[in-house]
Amino acid sequence: MFVKTLGIASTLLAVAAGAAAQEQVLNLYSARHYSTDEALYANFTKATGIKINRVDADDAGILSRLKAEGAASPADVILLVDAARLHKGEIDGLFQPIKSKLLEDAIAAQYRGKSTAEGTPWFGFSTRARVVVYDKAKVKREDVDTYEELADPKNKGKICIRSGSHPYNLSLFGAVTEHLGEQKAEAWLKGVVANLARDPKGGDTDQIKAVGAGECQIAVSNSYYIARLLRSGKPEDKDLMERVAVVFPNQSSWGAHLNIAGGAVARHAKHPANAIKFMEYLASPEAQNYFANGNNEWPVARGVKVNNPALQAMAGGGDFKSETIPLAAIAANQVKVQQMLDRVGFK
Repeated sequence: MFVKTLGIASTLLAVAAGAAAQEQVLNLYSARHYSTDEALYANFTKATGIKINRVDADDAGILSRLKAEGAASPADVILLVDAARLHKGEIDGLFQPIKSKLLEDAIAAQYRGKSTAEGTPWFGFSTRARVVVYDKAKVKREDVDTYEELADPKNKGKICIRSGSHPYNLSLFGAVTEHLGEQKAEAWLKGVVANLARDPKGGDTDQIKAVGAGECQIAVSNSYYIARLLRSGKPEDKDLMERVAVVFPNQSSWGAHLNIAGGAVARHAKHPANAIKFMEYLASPEAQNYFANGNNEWPVARGVKVNNPALQAMAGGGDFKSETIPLAAIAANQVKVQQMLDRVGFK
């Protein structure tokens, strides 16, 4: 009888041990498609023993998948690359608020979702600026050093930009709406459309190359695309970056617009403790440096210093003024912005 009981106990212990071992996993849905993030994830696993199972998709695809899966979703952590999509996930109830003193101490309120008694729904981990690129042989810096000037008639026929409905532009336009008010923002959008050299198409790198090719003279781009070109060893990229210059707009007023890449714990996370541990890891100096040096983004965590020559070259030594309005407020303007784009014919 004792032997039988011992055998049963041993079996139960083995099952429990196996279950505990199986719990050392984290299921990640990620919209970050950067090869340098592989080292980021590998170091987390090495430090904690927690294996990461990753599903890659774009922001919209991840949110749609979470909705379709509902409570059966295996997702623990969601990584997205746009504040508006993080906000949408929040209002759609796809994330669970979490409480973490480490994250709250490391990340300023403007770079995270709105905190309540239950906790905070999402946190930003890196930023990128929406900047202006121009042909330095044909355009004066003082003619493009504010976002408002993109709508000025002096720049008629000079601008290249990707689709107005792309999340990166929706975020910028949401910020302009927050600064100027809806009526003035719509007039501004109408002016930008009037100044286009061609219909919106392609990605940010395509806009920069269009300036270099003389197809247009002014473009709008996320900063990390420019940093990639600055760090490139290709002769054609070096030639391109010799022809163009970069300006961080509105340095005498509200500052350059920033967007974020950020993360959240899924509403139905099966490994919530591991999820919070991973989120806290992303705010560590080690992880923040991967964001900065791997994908040319600025770290969000307070006190983290990085040494990325391309970022420093763009920003005139690394310092620039950025806007301080909460990203959650910008994201909340997205529906208004899309309606304005439709009214002014911004494709």
